[in-house]
Amino acid sequence: MKKLAHIALLFLMVTAPAFATVVINSPSNGSASGSPVHFVATASTTCSAGVASMGVYVNNVLKYVGNGASLNTDVGLSPGVYNAVVQDWDYCGGVTKASTTVTVGSQSGVSVSLPANNSTVSDPVNFVASASTSCSRGVASMGIYVNNQRVYLVNGSQLNTQLNLGTGTQRAIVQEWDNCGGSTTTPVTVNVTSSGKTLSNLQASGGWNQWGELPPVYGICTTDPCGNNSVWWSMYQHVQANSKSGNMTQFNIGGSQPYSDVLWSNPIMGQGSTQGLPDTGRTIIPNIHNFTYNADVYVTNMAVTQDLEFDVNMYLNGVGMEWGTECNHLADGVWDIWNNVNAKWVATGIPCTLQNGWNHVTLNVQRESNNDLLYKTITVNGTTYTVNQTMAPFTVPSGWYGVTVNYQMDGDYKESSNTTDLDNMSVTYW
Repeated sequence: MKKLAHIALLFLMVTAPAFATVVINSPSNGSASGSPVHFVATASTTCSAGVASMGVYVNNVLKYVGNGASLNTDVGLSPGVYNAVVQDWDYCGGVTKASTTVTVGSQSGVSVSLPANNSTVSDPVNFVASASTSCSRGVASMGIYVNNQRVYLVNGSQLNTQLNLGTGTQRAIVQEWDNCGGSTTTPVTVNVTSSGKTLSNLQASGGWNQWGELPPVYGICTTDPCGNNSVWWSMYQHVQANSKSGNMTQFNIGGSQPYSDVLWSNPIMGQGSTQGLPDTGRTIIPNIHNFTYNADVYVTNMAVTQDLEFDVNMYLNGVGMEWGTECNHLADGVWDIWNNVNAKWVATGIPCTLQNGWNHVTLNVQRESNNDLLYKTITVNGTTYTVNQTMAPFTVPSGWYGVTVNYQMDGDYKESSNTTDLDNMSVTYW
């Protein structure tokens, strides 16, 4: 009997189907939606070979099937009430289903004014859209997905923003979510070209200046180390290990004086230009009104990274403009911007979401017609935050002329030794 029981148990272990689950994230059960209906779902299984594919049935008709353990797709439906089933098939022969009911209305939708579908546009791309819904409580929020990653979110039924998408064919989806649980989307495909000129791989450029800054007044110190080892620093270029491009630059700080900083600066245009752009005829810099600062930043230890600063500076006709932007991680935990006139940092309320490992940071700033400084957007790891704050410029000696870019590391309360890396650093101007 024991042997028979053992054989029976073994038979059950071999032939029993693997257990699987399907989770439908969108649309929620009983929700209202416009057309197309946005389906988002994931599947899991104990089958060692994994999930083979997933599909969407609407009123018992297969509308979509795709490979893998997740789906994110739109299904066009006429107004009415629908029973939808999301199903997975695993490689062990298992099948699992989850169902949801959705009401499709005729008065919901997303209208995209800009950019036009299949148009050619310049970077950054201006998105203008509005949304309507049959939900009596209205539209809650709108967002933009680019290549299946959400890069922008705003409350309400209107959006108007500029996003750096990068050159090439980019596929975007503008989506609205209403207060009844419904959602509608409109896809937009654009061919993006650069409207400006880009200076690339600046982290690997020669000509970087390096200074220590000692509290409390943060005066410049040019000797490494500064003040009896109060702060020390180093910079190693053309590093291949751990690099994204094979040409990374490593930055290191440490010392004994808490909250000491180190500033690295490169004069890319005008006086002392490291990029072959001295602009002696003054035909370039006076006509620049926009900058995009891009960089991949590797953080070794966020626990000792007080803050990291990324700046673009512009000087002409006795006017100084410093677009200073810092991730103030261990202080207020948000992104701060620089007030030129009062020489102080101003909190934006935008959370600093840098993390250990590689991060991608994009800053968009603008010089207004009166030389005011407009901080437009901060994009971190694919998520764009609108700043939309203006600061006045400050006065500098009339002989100053040029554009510089900065990278700065600030020490913590122990001036702990810290390492960060920069790669793919570029500035686009127009």
